[in-house]
Amino acid sequence: MPPVLIRITTVPLSLQKLITGQLPYMRSKGFEPVMVSATGPEAEAVVREQETPLIEIGMTRKITPVQDVKALWQFYRLCKKHKPAIVHSHTPKAGIIGMLGAKLAGVPVRLHTVAGLPLMETQGKTRRLLEAVEKLTYACATKVYPNSTVLKYFILESRFCGPEKIKVIGNGSSNGINTTFFSREQLITAKLEELKAQLGIKPDDFVFVFIGRLVKDKGVQELVTAFKKLQGQHPQIKLLLVGPFEQDLDPIADEILQEIKQNPAILSVGFQNDVRPYLAISQALAFPSYREGFPNVPMQAGCFDLPAIVTDINGCNEIIRQGDNGLIVPPKSVEALYAAMERLITDKAAYAHMRVQARKMIVERYEQTHFWELLLQEYRSHLKQDEGI
Repeated sequence: MPPVLIRITTVPLSLQKLITGQLPYMRSKGFEPVMVSATGPEAEAVVREQETPLIEIGMTRKITPVQDVKALWQFYRLCKKHKPAIVHSHTPKAGIIGMLGAKLAGVPVRLHTVAGLPLMETQGKTRRLLEAVEKLTYACATKVYPNSTVLKYFILESRFCGPEKIKVIGNGSSNGINTTFFSREQLITAKLEELKAQLGIKPDDFVFVFIGRLVKDKGVQELVTAFKKLQGQHPQIKLLLVGPFEQDLDPIADEILQEIKQNPAILSVGFQNDVRPYLAISQALAFPSYREGFPNVPMQAGCFDLPAIVTDINGCNEIIRQGDNGLIVPPKSVEALYAAMERLITDKAAYAHMRVQARKMIVERYEQTHFWELLLQEYRSHLKQDEGI
């Protein structure tokens, strides 16, 4: 019987986006993968795309003690039934449910990937609670994989676990990037021209694209404010926002919402399952997030030759090298963001240099199949240790 590998995330969207393609690969290498998450609209698609069954349990993305205990019990029973050799969790809630449930059920190999910590943007009792949850998650794991070097140092400095338990795979990331899929050659030029016409993008427009949830901690407020100021000097610019609003979880201010709705140069297209056409019709990425693990968006943008403006936070400041494939600015600074955006518009030589370097630097460091092979080596190594080989 092939060893059962359970991959658990809080919602099916994370299974779809964070580990795209991994599970068919692991099946081809002798594992029997099973996905676990809460219910969600992406459930059917992720089962089809990952060619793997999905078991739904009652997890939430918020702090809900009663529901969390129920979810823990569900996952414990699931482990007892399926007897996995490995449980590998992503996202904070699935981390504590997955690692604690697997440990209680006697699962030998318990792995947790850390891809960003919400506690970085919290204070007081909430922060202390989230820190306690992280420590318990890591205590229950046999190995912890932060997906960036800076995040690794944050975890060690916070004393969530010791250095012997923590490792960054390759150059970072949770899944690498499929550089063949994310390339201009995969797209039809005529379709891109249709999309530009549909959005009202003119040939001489300079388009800044943002991809992600339209929430406060992604820096959307600063981005809209900087863009509005930039419009005064550069009327030929556009801001393309690709992603859903989440006003219930991390709302942006009403005046920013109104600006997005009323400004004809701000194009908000909502969630898009395929972001490649939107990258292909843009000139630069603006990604002023407050916190990340190891974000896919700057890697995706780089594959489309886009210089990226990112904030000086973990993950972002490893993917982007200042002046080579983009610009790094302090988080939460409208002025610094404005200056970086203006530089990409006005400094033609610097922009051209960054554009040439953008794809090359991603392909060299983050090709997806290489990451999968390194992860497979981790799995096999842990199984050998468990068998005492």
